[in-house]
Amino acid sequence: MLLGIWKRGIVLLSFLLAHALAGSFVGINIGTDISNLPSASTIVSILQAQKIKHVRLFEADHQLLTALANTGIEVMVGVPNDQLLQIGESRSAAADWINKNIAAYLPGTNITYIAVGNEVLTSIPNAAVVLVPAMQFIHSALLAANLDFQIHVSSPHSVNVIPQSFPPSTATFNSTLNSIMYQYLQFLKNTGSSFMLNAQPYYSYTKANGIYPIEYALFRSLNPDNQILDPNTLFSYTNMFDTMVDAVYFAIQALNFSGIPIIVTQSGWPSSGGDNETDANVDNALAYNTNLIHHVLNNSGTPSQPKMPINTYIYELFNEDLRAGPLSEKNWGVFFPNGTAVYSLNFESVVDDGTISSGLSGVFCVAKSSANSQNLKQGLDWACGPGGANCSSIQPGQPCYESDDLSAVASYAYNDYYHRTQASGGTCNFDNTAVITTNDPSHGLCIFAGSSTTNSSASKGPASDSSPSVGVERLQAFSSGYLVLVLLLLFFCCCHRPCRRQHLRHLCQLQSSSLPSSTQASPRPSQASVRCRRPLFFPPAISFSCLQMRSASCSTSSRVRVEGYSSSKSYSSSTCKFDNLNSSSLLPSRARASLTRLHP
Repeated sequence: MLLGIWKRGIVLLSFLLAHALAGSFVGINIGTDISNLPSASTIVSILQAQKIKHVRLFEADHQLLTALANTGIEVMVGVPNDQLLQIGESRSAAADWINKNIAAYLPGTNITYIAVGNEVLTSIPNAAVVLVPAMQFIHSALLAANLDFQIHVSSPHSVNVIPQSFPPSTATFNSTLNSIMYQYLQFLKNTGSSFMLNAQPYYSYTKANGIYPIEYALFRSLNPDNQILDPNTLFSYTNMFDTMVDAVYFAIQALNFSGIPIIVTQSGWPSSGGDNETDANVDNALAYNTNLIHHVLNNSGTPSQPKMPINTYIYELFNEDLRAGPLSEKNWGVFFPNGTAVYSLNFESVVDDGTISSGLSGVFCVAKSSANSQNLKQGLDWACGPGGANCSSIQPGQPCYESDDLSAVASYAYNDYYHRTQASGGTCNFDNTAVITTNDPSHGLCIFAGSSTTNSSASKGPASDSSPSVGVERLQAFSSGYLVLVLLLLFFCCCHRPCRRQHLRHLCQLQSSSLPSSTQASPRPSQASVRCRRPLFFPPAISFSCLQMRSASCSTSSRVRVEGYSSSKSYSSSTCKFDNLNSSSLLPSRARASLTRLHP
């Protein structure tokens, strides 16, 4: 029994340690409302090529789950809304779902989370009453299969569960949802799971009708005159994403819960829209997602929770042409269904100096073939002048100079300007003479910014893993993770079965036979010696803590000798001070009887 407990503890320890070392991450959603969905193997190849290590599936797609096996990619599997009622009313249905959609793919496929439903409380409020029962039944099925330590359970919510998210400090959940939300939060607290939030600033920005500047939605620098401040906390908010996340933190606190982390399960920006959806364009989509990745991987947290990184899943991998609604709803993807990129993102690195945006790798701003020469000349002059583009390579005698091709020369200047300024608001327009493309215009020795063949801007590219800032951030993440692990070890030692009296023989052996056979005080002080064998990775202080809390005591008529690995101490009186713990505690009067029963 003890061996099984320790094996379970070691597996859980390894799981938490891996996450502590990994720091925050950016994953991606994979939707399948596509008329020509790529094969599962093609999808996995795209994920691996982009070095995407975390994915969210809206349903248990068996082909994808099989294809993801042995890739190391962490998978969040969704329970669709149309299956929620059945699972929420039947334990057996939940167990059957786990067996068919989760257990059948383990351990090859690295499933770490189950998302029960999606925005249930706001999209199908009539099913709200079965949401928490469904989560509980799913968790019970995992517990029965001994998978609860590996796979967590939660449910994604829309920001609309909070009627007013600004200022964040006054945010509360919709009062009609308080009862269900309380049960949901209690479940998360009991199981160590995260609050799942779908945070989409695009919707909030467009619905605000100009109240907020576009820079606020896209993580771009705000004008000093447009700073956004919470009047109650005086926290300054530089982006709408943080405002949404902090509003949830404060709403959770309003229901008297704390210590529940948040995972953003959906966040992105559409790359195309209808005539009345002008903010849905490639420039904004690229800016938002590039800056979002930068923000998350910096482990910068939010103003109210700066030490709590926000793991985030970008919405989404592919454009879904079968989705209902306006044109923008079909164009949230980073890739077209044929596998070509709508724009390029870097899911691993953080831009360090901002000179050339890492998110623009493989994306180019070039002159339109239909643009007239006069407009091209004006655009070229502006880019190389006020625009600040580096135009040295298109001077006479340089590799990109082409005296008879104004379009090619303008393309180089446009592209250089765009790569230098996109993260801070620069666009690819130039009076409608430019367009975004993923076709690399580089040729010969003329290398365009963003080309995979470039070697001139290596020092301006993404920061390497060895950069000081990344190292410090990972150290901070490790420190936080280590604290959690220490607390976990204390729990296992002091509160778990090995420390209970019925298992005490496995930890302690009596060394002396001088202890009286009854609990009555002897005429003279008696002595007993107890040696605790320390479990494999537990320090002596924890062993002493076990002994102190579960097995040993001191009374006015007895002395207990505790032998550590590096020292042995004797204690007397009704209060025992354990030097290794630097604390005193009054030990229970029945301890001598406990020691007597354990005596051979």
